Amino acid sequence: MNEFFMKKALEEAQKAFELDEVPVGAVVVRYGEIISTGFNLRESQKDALAHAELIAIREACKKLGGWRLIDCELYVTLEPCAMCAGAILQARIDKVYLGAMDPKGGAAGSVLNLFKDYHFNHSCQVEYGILQEECSQILKDFFKRKR
Repeated sequence: MNEFFMKKALEEAQKAFELDEVPVGAVVVRYGEIISTGFNLRESQKDALAHAELIAIREACKKLGGWRLIDCELYVTLEPCAMCAGAILQARIDKVYLGAMDPKGGAAGSVLNLFKDYHFNHSCQVEYGILQEECSQILKDFFKRKR
């Protein structure tokens, strides 16, 4: 089931790729149902906050009618940055499934780990490496095309 939802996140990343955005996609799931999706739109919207995770979280909050995303899981193709990891914790997401790691800016273990190394009033589980090769490849293809 994890691969199914990560494939959905990869479909979102492909939408970003087609818009010449860094291809990152995210999907919020609750009780086995997709609640919301998002993909990077920072360049298109000229907005530093338009990360895939934040877009998906914002939409899930609207759809569910509150800021607490209890019983929700997030699938994201790239390890979240510190801003997104903080938003995940603030939204009370129960579990995060990650594709590729981000050795330059990741906040789930690469550069720092906001989910494990700090003691916030909420914690979430993290599962690493879901469709890691596919999630890494779309990023490699994007940056290869940029060069």
